[in-house]
Amino acid sequence: MKNGKPLILYVEDDADFRDAMRIVLESHGYSLVEAATGEEGLRQFTVHQPDLVIVDLMMEEVDSGTSMVRDLKLAGCQVPIVVASSVGDALEANTDYTALGLAGVLQKPLDFENLLALLESKLGKR
Repeated sequence: MKNGKPLILYVEDDADFRDAMRIVLESHGYSLVEAATGEEGLRQFTVHQPDLVIVDLMMEEVDSGTSMVRDLKLAGCQVPIVVASSVGDALEANTDYTALGLAGVLQKPLDFENLLALLESKLGKR
């Protein structure tokens, strides 16, 4: 929590996606901390201890999002982790997301109503 609001860590290499996420989340009562790479995301996770993490599946490398999820789990992450991806149906074919223990998978471009419903289900009503 930050200032009484749930804190979301959003790891995304595209600045436009980060900007859109910030606008939507902050206008709906969430606080946001951002990272542009998996490495930066791990640092931000350690520093800020967010209530939920959203990770872009494909950042600097094809599987960097998956690697970050694994690294978060190894670092003791117990908060919900959601993956965002633009690969659509190929998502399930490439990675076993149940084995990663994800709280959800979001299709890009993001449907913000679905995102907010997911956040509400994982963090409680805002």
